[in-house]
Amino acid sequence: MTSFHHIVTEEQTKTRLDKLLTEINPDRSRSQVQGWIAKEHVTVNGNLEKANYKCLPCDEVKWSIPEVEPLDITAENIPLDIYYEDLDVLVVNKPKGMVVHPSAGHQSETLVNALLHHCDDLSGINGVERPGIVHRIDKDTSGLLIVAKNDQAHNSLAEQLSEKKIKRKYVAIVHGEIPHETGMVDAPIGRDPKDRQKMGVVDNGKPAVTHFRVLKSYPDYTYVECQLETGRTHQIRVHMKYIGYPIVGDPKYGPRKTMDLNGQALHAKVLGFAHPSTNEWMEFDSEEPDYFKETLAYIDKMY
Repeated sequence: MTSFHHIVTEEQTKTRLDKLLTEINPDRSRSQVQGWIAKEHVTVNGNLEKANYKCLPCDEVKWSIPEVEPLDITAENIPLDIYYEDLDVLVVNKPKGMVVHPSAGHQSETLVNALLHHCDDLSGINGVERPGIVHRIDKDTSGLLIVAKNDQAHNSLAEQLSEKKIKRKYVAIVHGEIPHETGMVDAPIGRDPKDRQKMGVVDNGKPAVTHFRVLKSYPDYTYVECQLETGRTHQIRVHMKYIGYPIVGDPKYGPRKTMDLNGQALHAKVLGFAHPSTNEWMEFDSEEPDYFKETLAYIDKMY
């Protein structure tokens, strides 16, 4: 850990704590700084404060930056479905069943292992386990992910994420017939106090908003499009369960009786963002995978 401190000036009065630290550390993104605050690496006058704390003149802000470990992950020759690539970014269509980055239980055959074989110029902002990874999707969720190939691109994309400027649309098959064409779920998400392996809608959770639109209805199922306004862990899975329409095949949040699909019927279909260097809007649309189409066809035949 490397430690720093700063005395808030008159001009910086009422600046949010996370914004202040991002201004002081221009090579770091707002989301990174918020991570330091969440992990209690930041104090104001010796006290822990939230990211939205409004700074006062003469406040003493102290923060510690975790050291970035040298990259020590095995590059593996795993085929990648790449939709776009240039010197700054890479857009990849992740298959169902692939973990995004190495962890205690998954040291190999992850998207990061495959990316390191494909290109050795990934951003180092997220450290040893998650080079280039700006956002994640679950192991058994398929679809589009953006990868940063340098720190400047990573900072730009992370800032767009925190400011809700990145477009992320998913498609899902859920249990139950949703009776209206569109809707919004605005419910905070945090760790489930009864099961730490799950997330849930909890009073002290982080704000989470999901918009949805019905694409096709059946008597017992709905094919739905979900657009993320925020990106909490398991957000769509938790929100759809919360309103009574859990995702088909979901082993964690679905009903006991559901289809065996080796995971949830959820696909990250659309991804849009402003290019970090040119600011040009880029948008990609990926086709639903075979298992998803086959499940829809099966439901079609039922009715």
